[in-house]
Amino acid sequence: MMSEENSDAGGEFEREPVPESAQMGNGKFWGMYAGEHAAGTEFMIGPLFLAAGASLSDLLLGLLLGNLLAVLTWRFLVVPIAMAKRMTLYYQLERIAGGSLVKFYNLVNGLLFCFLAGAMVTVSASAVGVPFDISFDVPESFFGLSNPSFTLLVVIVGAVITAVAAGGYERVARFANIAAPWMIAVFACCGIVSLTQMGATNASALSEGKFWSDAITFVQEKNGPGTFGFWQIVVFAWLCNGAMHFGMADLTIFRFAKSKSAGWAPAIGMFLGHYMAWIAAALLLAALIKLQPALVVGEDGKVTANPGLLAYQAIGWTGIICVVIAGWTTANPTIYRAGLAFQGMFPRSSRTAMTLVAGVVATIAGAFPNLSAQLLDFVGTYGTVLGTMGAVIVVDFYLIQKFGLRAEYAAVTGARINAAVLIAWVLPVAVALYFILAKGFFAAYAVIPCWFICGVLYLLVSKMIQRSPAEETIT
Repeated sequence: MMSEENSDAGGEFEREPVPESAQMGNGKFWGMYAGEHAAGTEFMIGPLFLAAGASLSDLLLGLLLGNLLAVLTWRFLVVPIAMAKRMTLYYQLERIAGGSLVKFYNLVNGLLFCFLAGAMVTVSASAVGVPFDISFDVPESFFGLSNPSFTLLVVIVGAVITAVAAGGYERVARFANIAAPWMIAVFACCGIVSLTQMGATNASALSEGKFWSDAITFVQEKNGPGTFGFWQIVVFAWLCNGAMHFGMADLTIFRFAKSKSAGWAPAIGMFLGHYMAWIAAALLLAALIKLQPALVVGEDGKVTANPGLLAYQAIGWTGIICVVIAGWTTANPTIYRAGLAFQGMFPRSSRTAMTLVAGVVATIAGAFPNLSAQLLDFVGTYGTVLGTMGAVIVVDFYLIQKFGLRAEYAAVTGARINAAVLIAWVLPVAVALYFILAKGFFAAYAVIPCWFICGVLYLLVSKMIQRSPAEETIT
């Protein structure tokens, strides 16, 4: 029987396990992952691979392996725990880490969601600006604004997206699921048209890949030399969604699964979105460099990947509409999730108010074009910060009791902050952020080391704390 709390919350079971009567079949998950991962980010990330100097063969093979590893991680790491506990990520963390620490986690989570949504506001604004001849200029400074017209456009687009997100998630999710098949088809058309524009219509031209190498040469003449090798591509594809699988965020999704086979659903998002769509979007940039190279060079003399312009030059107004909708279907649920994270910090606040706050933060972030231009680095950093916490859940589920320690320590003792979790999460992430921000370390490489170190530290510090005769709670 549904509790009164969850009855009021619309049956989301936010603070209790999902009952059998509310569990869902596999089809629900395949549709959700198709809509979630064939969206606005793909128009930005795809061209960035080419701009970073990735070879075509490395991209094709690296994305294949990396996306396969991502699917396996969802299936064999997330799903077993999700189906055993059937709790949201936030409630599981609260029972392990304590309510106060989870509020801090929510703050970090919400801000990073806002930054990701901000990049999608930029993407949508780039498309809206094309018919109005509003250019998408990326300034030298990371915190520099684009031209005033584009900044105003970002504010308008951000306001519209925020208003829709504040209206509720059900309408947004329904529209995203309807739009997903069409968007996937448009992505495929973009790739096919781009290859045709470049004359790469036979096996010989594709295997030679001169159109791709010529585009890289052009970019590096303008932007400076760079490489993005096979293993970087593998690790990025695997861990760009590290917060969702290694970080256990999708416990919240798979707690509704009737069968473990639902865990294969991310495959449709990875191979249609993070494989086909990324490559198709990269081909848009290669084609425009070949046909009209002046259009991709900004006022600073560097190559800029304007998603709206790239899609428009390939398939006209259909491309513009697709970029707008793709950015919209990504930004809306992301702002909605950020609002929920902020609401978790202030339980008495309304979801609508916190969603509006998240939308304002996302719009401000979207006004800085370098955020979207640095998306390869940002999603790796995002995975490092949030993905690391997932090790705590894995260790608490599989190992903690085998070492004679208490699982769900905060729930047992009433601790508001479990020091073992705080130390295990903050210490490796702080070291990783130093190397990422100060030393230029490739962000995605940090996810796995931080995750394992966090798990080991959580076990070791828990053993110290739980063996101590002193007061075991920190308030």
